[in-house]
Amino acid sequence: MKIVWSSTFTGSRAWDALDIANFDGTSVRLHWTNQPYQWHINDGQEVFTVLQGCVEMFYRIAGEEKSVVLQVGDIFYASVGTEHVAHPRGEARILVIEKAGSV
Repeated sequence: MKIVWSSTFTGSRAWDALDIANFDGTSVRLHWTNQPYQWHINDGQEVFTVLQGCVEMFYRIAGEEKSVVLQVGDIFYASVGTEHVAHPRGEARILVIEKAGSV
């Protein structure tokens, strides 16, 4: 059993993570950040949930860049091959479920 107080988790650098669980090759991690990530494509599916703050998620479909603003409770699902990058607006805490070891 584990209880995580996500509102108090703060990393020492952008995108620091707290490992919550790993099952059947899938990781569940809490991230803290105040800086954008990098454009990337995961080698599996990704579920990205904003727990605190606001995040603008940029993604590309057929080479065309689009974005969506995610508020608390919003979920972004990146299917295999979805190129994307998260840009927090200030501090954000994000729950990410993805293949263990993904970028």
